[in-house]
Amino acid sequence: MTAQMIFVNLPVKDLEAAKAFWTKLGFSFNPQFTDENAACLVFSDTIFAMLLTEPYFKNFTKKEIADSSATTEAIVALSAESRAKVDELADAALASGGSPANEPQEYGDFMYSRSFQDPDHHMWEVVWMDVAKMPEETQS
Repeated sequence: MTAQMIFVNLPVKDLEAAKAFWTKLGFSFNPQFTDENAACLVFSDTIFAMLLTEPYFKNFTKKEIADSSATTEAIVALSAESRAKVDELADAALASGGSPANEPQEYGDFMYSRSFQDPDHHMWEVVWMDVAKMPEETQS
């Protein structure tokens, strides 16, 4: 069975600014799916975010585009390999033009997360988790 892929589609006001933000965080784009209307942000071999200019995004929906500066359309969570990597990515996002979203979340010694908003106000959460240390009552 082939691994499923995820493509999260997000509208952006300024595609070049969005690409610059994510590049500063150390991510790359798949040139095969990147042009003047869209950029394919690569998180892994199977997880991508399609950053679409707002006019192009409107081709895929009959609904209005959410004003993400005033409403939350989604919170996209990314895993990190350690607590230090959570801080590293969140700090880099804030230093690269992102803005704070929520306070850091501590869940004992098994989970830690921080969140930020990208320049288009989409909410991102970076999470580290050690499932082996997770209390049994939270595993069901």
